[in-house]
Amino acid sequence: MSIRVLMFRRMPRLYGGLEADLLPQLGPMLVEARQLAFRQPGYISGETMRNISDPYEFLVISTWKSVEDWERWFANPQRADIEGKIDALLGHPTEYRVYSYD
Repeated sequence: MSIRVLMFRRMPRLYGGLEADLLPQLGPMLVEARQLAFRQPGYISGETMRNISDPYEFLVISTWKSVEDWERWFANPQRADIEGKIDALLGHPTEYRVYSYD
């Protein structure tokens, strides 16, 4: 049974418009994480959206063939390393919510 994983990320509110200064660091990490996910067994798709009413919040939705495929990916040390760097840069941990089609 396929599942969807919703990941919530929050960009820090920096003074003087410095958010743009984070993008050159953040962008390559997000691309690396997405490229690694593409190569994982059971990965189907992913998309990233920005909250219209709160432009500092981002939602990433990934679809997996099974919860076991997702759990293997979540336990992957490379994923954990990249996620740790992303979270450190953003100053907030990524929130995960896993949903199934019941």
